[in-house]
Amino acid sequence: MISYDLTAFGAPLERNERPTPQPQGSEVLVRILAAGVCHSDIHIRHGYYDMGNGKRLNMGERGATLPLTMGHEMAGEIVSAGPDAQGVQVGQRVVVYPWLGCGRCKVCARGQENLCIAGKAMGVFAPGGYSDHIIVPHARYLIDIGDMAPEQAAPCACSGLTMYSAIGKIDPAVLKDEHVVVFGAGGLGLMAVGLLKALGNPGAIVIEPDAAKRAAALKAGAAHAIDSAAPDLMKLVKAAAGGAVWAALDCVGTEQTVGTAIAMLTKGGQLVQVGLFGGKIEIATPSMPMKALSYQGSYVGNLGQLQALMDLAKAGKVPAIPIDARPLDQAEAALQDLEAGKVVGRVMLQPARS
Repeated sequence: MISYDLTAFGAPLERNERPTPQPQGSEVLVRILAAGVCHSDIHIRHGYYDMGNGKRLNMGERGATLPLTMGHEMAGEIVSAGPDAQGVQVGQRVVVYPWLGCGRCKVCARGQENLCIAGKAMGVFAPGGYSDHIIVPHARYLIDIGDMAPEQAAPCACSGLTMYSAIGKIDPAVLKDEHVVVFGAGGLGLMAVGLLKALGNPGAIVIEPDAAKRAAALKAGAAHAIDSAAPDLMKLVKAAAGGAVWAALDCVGTEQTVGTAIAMLTKGGQLVQVGLFGGKIEIATPSMPMKALSYQGSYVGNLGQLQALMDLAKAGKVPAIPIDARPLDQAEAALQDLEAGKVVGRVMLQPARS
């Protein structure tokens, strides 16, 4: 088995070759066909999140240990299974749900493994998809992808699931009637644009500094794409929204984007943040009740939500995002390009077939 592993925070990935693991008990061995390179992988590689004012949340404090095979967007085919695995078909193509919890706490029992404080997310705290094979602990974490291309199915496990869950937190009446503002047109933002369209929204208003990404957003179905550097940004966005901004999705998560989003919301407006770029914000406390604002964080999604999303995707209702397919051995270069802002859509790593 070949993988590209993080062996020291801040260092380049290293190629590692070892025997392919054999599944035990309820485990399932999956051959990776496509693994996404997510912006979260950049934070993991650096070993910290920027908490603002010079403070950092280190990956070690979150429970990460090295060496680590990153990659939490995975699609592949089942190779073999342990003796206790049920409902497994060799050759079946699946997407992997990576946001595993401890499996024992009340949160996990409620079906919210992604919120488990002792989480074991694959590619974050356990081996992930920058590899040609992966051991999945149980068949329930595998969802059939039907005729979908693996490189289109894999992003559903993170960028798709994240935005599906975040959009689900918006007032249904607002979602039906009002344009939703989306900050950022990277992998998350483009997925948000497509899902909003699929879920019946009038169309996203995307705020993005990069012209190529704005063009991609419009191609994906955005109603408007506005340069974040525009001097009259607030006026332009409110006009595009019909005079009032009722809901915003922040796929960036900086001091500037969060601050701008809160400032443009109308009375009763909602901001849902999923971006993790970092920083710290100040909020005038009287403004929250006086404007009846809602500011909520959203972290990926649960297994049931991914199953629902895959039903939409297999039915052809989720527009495809731009894919840059690369060999697995370009994992390091892909990370560097993503951090440099050179990627439109999603890089998908594809291991060589043996």
